[in-house]
Amino acid sequence: MAAKVLVIGGGPGGYVAAVRAAQLGGEVTVVEKENVGGTCLNWGCIPSKIMKTSAELLEKIHQAQGFGLAVTGEAKPDMERLMARKASVINTQIKGIEGLLKHHKIKLMKGEGIIDGPGKASVRGADGSTAAVDFDRLILAMGSTPMNIPAFPFDGDRILSSNHILAITEVPQSILIVGGGVIGCEFACILSALGAKVTVVEALDRLLPLPSVDADCSKVLQREMKKRKIDIHVNRTVAAVAKTEAGVSVTIGPSPFAADLKEKEKVPFQVEAQKVLVSIGRSPATSGVGLEKIGLTLNAKGWIPADDHMRTNVSGVYAIGDILGPEKVMLAHAASAEGLVAAENAMGGDKTMDYRVIPGAIFTMPEVGTVGLSEAQAIEMGIDARGDSVLYRAIGKAQVIDELAGQAKIVSEKGTGRVLGVHLIGAHATDLVAEGALAVQNGLTVAQIAGTIHAHPTLAEIMSETAMKAMDRALHG
Repeated sequence: MAAKVLVIGGGPGGYVAAVRAAQLGGEVTVVEKENVGGTCLNWGCIPSKIMKTSAELLEKIHQAQGFGLAVTGEAKPDMERLMARKASVINTQIKGIEGLLKHHKIKLMKGEGIIDGPGKASVRGADGSTAAVDFDRLILAMGSTPMNIPAFPFDGDRILSSNHILAITEVPQSILIVGGGVIGCEFACILSALGAKVTVVEALDRLLPLPSVDADCSKVLQREMKKRKIDIHVNRTVAAVAKTEAGVSVTIGPSPFAADLKEKEKVPFQVEAQKVLVSIGRSPATSGVGLEKIGLTLNAKGWIPADDHMRTNVSGVYAIGDILGPEKVMLAHAASAEGLVAAENAMGGDKTMDYRVIPGAIFTMPEVGTVGLSEAQAIEMGIDARGDSVLYRAIGKAQVIDELAGQAKIVSEKGTGRVLGVHLIGAHATDLVAEGALAVQNGLTVAQIAGTIHAHPTLAEIMSETAMKAMDRALHG
């Protein structure tokens, strides 16, 4: 008799886990309270990149004269059409996922999945109806929601979450973004390109203050954002937000994480803006699911602990994706990889998740792509490592497309030349990092990258140029 596998959550982790479990012979049910695709498809990766694509195209039109083109008339955002395009793309993707589930004979149930006890669950529909579901194995993939700040909670009008900003009907004249992490920096670039006056406030000492992002990438990004007239305040926090007739008045003070501040840097100041975007993190969507009815343990912040087999403390229950929290990797492609591992193990396998080689893709302007160790991480681990960088402007294709800002860095082990990490900032960095992921995953050396012929003229040549530099054989870099 086929094992009954219940997946709660139809995002990039949940639906991938469902498909793999079905491929392995499971009788699979997916419960999703909204649309399949999760945050990534509906409120994250896809809609934000649709907005970014339009913003970049608008910038290119404004730069047309420099490319030898004469453009007449005014190019400006049409948010109604942009949002219509966003809805069309998302709906196409949703239908694609639903078709995929149907193809694999996976039952999709719309509603809230609630655990009633071991092997028992129910689905509460939007109309109040309830349906029972039995299971032998359970994969939890409920995801996360934007973190709210009680001192100035979301109102969907002047104080916005990352969900709200994806549904704007007009570009704000000015906006202050709380948080200089991935989401904050991405939207700072998008909104600035669409015409908004943008201010970013970050509590730590650099933008993208993530251990996985090399400090040089942050330095280049901050420089390029300043060129876009984006005001950046690091080592600062938002102390208060007061609504005014014109928008909001934001009090900015020193960060509790900042050290060695000068006296003038400790003095609070005001910034006026039309709107505020809060992007300081995510909260787990674990409440109200009935996890306590099967004795599942949460950590102090409500995230679900799981091992590298994706097993929770309850036998036969697995957890994947954002609900694992920041101790793992909160990225869509990480959730999909975790989903494959959970499904394999739910069906009797013995797979483990390798978190060392998950690439990061940050869609700022310019983009950031990272994988493996940063130079600082390698040094902290006591590895005899070196970091070698080549600027984008050394590459012919970068000159052709007039995308000169950026660089590639390869972190490698001295002596062996083994690639430990790759960190890129520049045009199409999120695509180029795939070669770095392949290198780190397979323990390749800089000599192997340098010995691979890269097509010319392409941006990918920056990888071979950087590898040659790491061998002290630089040609153009």
